[in-house]
Amino acid sequence: MEDDLALDQYRDLAEFRRQIRRFLYFSESTAREHGLEPQQHQLLLTVHGLPEGVRPTIGELASRMFIQHHSAVELAKRLEQRGAIMRVAGETDRREVLVKLTEKGRAALRSLVLEHREELEKSGPELASVLQQVLGHAKEVAA
Repeated sequence: MEDDLALDQYRDLAEFRRQIRRFLYFSESTAREHGLEPQQHQLLLTVHGLPEGVRPTIGELASRMFIQHHSAVELAKRLEQRGAIMRVAGETDRREVLVKLTEKGRAALRSLVLEHREELEKSGPELASVLQQVLGHAKEVAA
């Protein structure tokens, strides 16, 4: 017989998935209320939230967003047309294209981030609790 999980483990995983999806639904809806597509919001957040020393190239952004390079190019193109980002040539390699937020892009992101932070303050404890349950079960299975 194959290994399996107990029914309560399935329930915890299902609830964890529901909580994640609930937050993503909030995020997607909020982005649209601000006139952005969810992936546009994600690109703005990815650019502004890159770790120190990581260059905001289209390839890096695509990798972090788990999308194809050409999709990231199209997202950047649309955000540039809206005035939310600008694409600039790299200083050492002029063929390299870097993505930078404009003031308009920073303002849009700031507004979205504040709403997301408020939502996480409300829903985060429940999400964290469910994650703890899932991880607790994982430890039980490993033991």
